[in-house]
Formats: sequence, structure tokens, C-alpha cells
Amino acid sequence: MPIEAYGTTHADYFYGAIPCTRELTALETRENYETNTGRVIAEAFKLLDPDAIPGVVVANHGPFAWGKDAAEAVHNAVVLEEVAKMSILMKTINPDSSPINKYTLDKHYNRKHGENAYYGQK
Repeated sequence: MPIEAYGTTHADYFYGAIPCTRELTALETRENYETNTGRVIAEAFKLLDPDAIPGVVVANHGPFAWGKDAAEAVHNAVVLEEVAKMSILMKTINPDSSPINKYTLDKHYNRKHGENAYYGQK
């Protein structure tokens, strides 16, 4: 399932929910597994910006992350794992919790990644 944005740590790195792909079919798993894994990732991002959401969970597989270079990709992978933990803890503590509101998501994402970004180290 997607990893919803419940707080500002998530919003600093991912602009909204981190998607989860559909499951690969039996045929896709038997034939060209790696290529088909890439295809379901691309399919999940048909309507999403991969620069704004630099990671995905591949169903029955695990997380994939990317960035402008290998170091950023690894950093995004670590953040993805941490926000996944935070998400499950949030839902465990408060099953009725809701994702972060749009204006706080916008503030946190854009202050770090927006046109007039000012937050974080350069």
C-alpha cells in the first residue's frame, strides 16, 4: 500500500504519498522479471513526478529510490525506510490518524525543493 505523508519529515523529501506498484503477474515474474519490475515502477509514476517523489514500494519486493547521484539515491532510500517506520507507528498509535494537510505538505516540500527554497544546507 502507499506510504502516506503523516508529518513534516516525509514532506521534506516526498511530495505526498509514496506509491506502491501493482503486483507483477505470474508471466511478468517468469519472463523479464527485472525489466517488468521497471515497467511497474514507470506505470506507478504515469501521473506522478518522480523528482518530487524519489521512491516507490514495489509490491511483494520492497523499496526503490533514486536521486541526482548515488549518494542522494541512498539518502532517499534511508529516508523512505524511516518514513515507512514512522507511518506504521503512527497508524499503530492512532488508527484514525489522517495524512498531513496540503498546506503543511506544500510548506515543507517547497521550502526545501521549491523555486525559492531556503531550508537545509546547500
